[in-house]
Amino acid sequence: MLKFVIVGAASLALLGTAIAADLPHPQPVVQTGPVGKYPVGKTPVGKYPIGKAPAPLVTKG
Repeated sequence: MLKFVIVGAASLALLGTAIAADLPHPQPVVQTGPVGKYPVGKTPVGKYPIGKAPAPLVTKG
């Protein structure tokens, strides 16, 4: 009998956590900047060769 109570309680606990995970959560509001301003800090990281030496130009002659 005790096994059924433990299994039932564990099943209800897992069901409760699954239901709680499906509840909607408030999302942060995305605020756009003013038009015409450069978005400071929004450049893609690693796209520009800052601090890297330029590749050597190899010519056959």
